[in-house]
Amino acid sequence: MRLLLTACATTALVVAGPLTATAADSGPQGPVGGELLTAKPTVVANGAAPPAVQASAYVVADLDTGQVLAAKAPHAKLRPASTLKTLTALVLLPRLKKTDPVVGSDADAGIIGSKVGVYPGLHYTVDLLFQGMFLASGNDAVHALCAHDQGGVPATIQRMNAKAKDLGALDTHVTDPTGLDADGQYSSAYDLALFAQAGLERTDFAKYASTKYTNFPNAGNKGTYQVANQNKLLFNYDGALGVKTGYTTLARNTFVGAARRNGHTLVVTLMNAPHGITEDASNLLTWTFTNYGKLKPVGTLVKPAAAPPKTQTQGKPSTTKQGTTTGAPQARTALNPGQAVKSLAFRVPDWAYAAPPVLLLGLFLRRPRTLRRRRHRARV
Repeated sequence: MRLLLTACATTALVVAGPLTATAADSGPQGPVGGELLTAKPTVVANGAAPPAVQASAYVVADLDTGQVLAAKAPHAKLRPASTLKTLTALVLLPRLKKTDPVVGSDADAGIIGSKVGVYPGLHYTVDLLFQGMFLASGNDAVHALCAHDQGGVPATIQRMNAKAKDLGALDTHVTDPTGLDADGQYSSAYDLALFAQAGLERTDFAKYASTKYTNFPNAGNKGTYQVANQNKLLFNYDGALGVKTGYTTLARNTFVGAARRNGHTLVVTLMNAPHGITEDASNLLTWTFTNYGKLKPVGTLVKPAAAPPKTQTQGKPSTTKQGTTTGAPQARTALNPGQAVKSLAFRVPDWAYAAPPVLLLGLFLRRPRTLRRRRHRARV
């Protein structure tokens, strides 16, 4: 009987930990932004039929109201390519001083992928590197900016993941700030719309996103060369605000575009599309502007999490290489009962789950030795 009871108690204690976490995972949580915004490849619109596009996923939203007006697989986790640089900019822009000088390095010049032409030993400003990042999608410019910030590329990646979480972009995970096809890196059309909305609220972001041309220095200080914005929407769509394009072999074409017409500011994001993505983006924008009065929202762009007030217990602010400081507030998150149980379960170290069974097993093994001593004394 003791053996049976001990085995049952041990089994219950061993299983209790994993079951608690699993139960929390199955709690009721709808898609971020609304029940209609799922990862399913179904076009969702209300009021008019949107034009057919070749992208695997897209979102069209009003940046002023936050209303999502059309979507297709908005939460599908896909490779973002260089559209992820919108999140990179959201992290770096408030941390770096635009007039600071940056000297190009071998690591900047040796990075793979698209480049604007950052040469070792040449002097640039942070402002010019941001232009190279937005217009030419320069991975070398991104690397130079990240290296200029405190903690370099690893710290930038951490800040990007934290920023995505604060914005409610829960489909996003960053492992490379350039947007290259790194393992474990993904985002969604919905999250890209959140990045665009947060970015265009910043004057500097909006300026870089809509700049058509800039000039970069040649190696050896031999004049400059012109760099044009890769976002063709800026050149052929009335009211275009630009934003960001992207392409890799695995991600295929990705796109974030915005335009303002008739008092409305719209954003369109597309992912995993063949060539012709600018035309598809233009068609979606035109359709939305044309049918705006008939369309009913199918979801919303969530608002960023509110940061708690700064206190002396929140830790010291981080310091950049320029000596400027930026706070590091941590957003408080209200947990539902299931999440709270899960949170507590995962705070318990793994060895703690094994401790109770080991103790019970020790008591069980010790009991027969006590009985043997008593029987021995009785015989003596």
